[in-house]
Amino acid sequence: MPKGARDMQVNASPAVAANAEGDEIEVLESTDVLPAAPEDQWKSLFDKYDPENSGFISTERFRDLLATHGSELDPHKLEVLLALADGNADGKICYQDFVNLMSTKRSNSFRRAILQGGRQLKGKALRDEVGLGLSQRLVRHVAYETLPREVDRKWYFDSYTYCPPPWLILAITIAEVAVFMYYGLQLDRWVLQVSSPSFLRSPLPYHPLLRAQAWRYLSYVFMHAGIEHLGLNMAMQLLVGVPLEMVHGAVRIGLVYVCGVLAGSLAVSVADMTAPVVGSSGGVYALVSAHLANVVMNWSGMKCQFKLFRMAMALVCMSVEFGRAVWLRFYPPAFPPCPNPSFVAHLGGVAVGLTLGVVVLHNYEQRLQEQSLFWIFLSVYTLFVFCGVFWNIFAYSLLDVKLPPAP
Repeated sequence: MPKGARDMQVNASPAVAANAEGDEIEVLESTDVLPAAPEDQWKSLFDKYDPENSGFISTERFRDLLATHGSELDPHKLEVLLALADGNADGKICYQDFVNLMSTKRSNSFRRAILQGGRQLKGKALRDEVGLGLSQRLVRHVAYETLPREVDRKWYFDSYTYCPPPWLILAITIAEVAVFMYYGLQLDRWVLQVSSPSFLRSPLPYHPLLRAQAWRYLSYVFMHAGIEHLGLNMAMQLLVGVPLEMVHGAVRIGLVYVCGVLAGSLAVSVADMTAPVVGSSGGVYALVSAHLANVVMNWSGMKCQFKLFRMAMALVCMSVEFGRAVWLRFYPPAFPPCPNPSFVAHLGGVAVGLTLGVVVLHNYEQRLQEQSLFWIFLSVYTLFVFCGVFWNIFAYSLLDVKLPPAP
């Protein structure tokens, strides 16, 4: 490849030879490269190892380059790059390959290339490393809690910087506690607040007669039936949601959480048409069910301690909370004919977690738009939302549903 042609390929969508069958590796574009230098310096560095201007450097020269500049790389990233170089079937790397291999973002096929054949990481496991500070041990703990592959765990351990911190789940939890405290003081009731006649008069809960107020399909997440309801949801939300946000980021976890919340209220409006909704169970169950499904699907790779016991405890907590919701739904209401809050939102959250949530958690640091399952489940979810909206507009009048009066 001539040098001029290499220059024109800098911004092109890259492809890297991966194995003997000729598979290609699509590598994410990244501005966070090593060393942090303009593209002309990339060319100069590449030309240094390609004096013949052939457009390629051998994997042996690439390993020499890594040996020279390896001190500037995180040790685990260096290990990953060496593993990929050692597995390159062609024995050579082109200019675009060189740029992409030195970047700090990976694609799904990048990871597959490392894991194919004999491309195994030769260094010691992350768990065996000693001399780590408290924050590093926390990051390592989160890596083993959420990621099933050692290459991902090492990559995450080197990449995570606590900036930004896991703010989303903490902010939602603080808001829920603040709202609960406000209504606890206002109603002078902390257990089974829902039994107070003024509870559903808040502008936050979903009520079928007030379903035209669209914000209620999401704002109900900040209201809880009582301290027992808030406590269980908050525990699961923090213990599962915060580590997931540390690994996958606020955008992805927020997507799963909000989709679970909206699916919960819409599911209630379809399956339990006369009942109100309160609580964050839709979002919480979306996160927890997605995480548990990811653990089961990658059981052999998950190295968290006591994983069977902890999974059993998570299922017990979910069952207790769901059982409490079912009991409350059929408990005689405090102000008939308005029934108690529905439990169907839990099921809506689980459905989101087992579909859209699993895809999000399974693709750590990979572009979701490249995953066909993501688009399939997102399309199904979008169709469900549209059907739920039309149901709320037309079904109540067509079925002549007798709704309870507004609180």
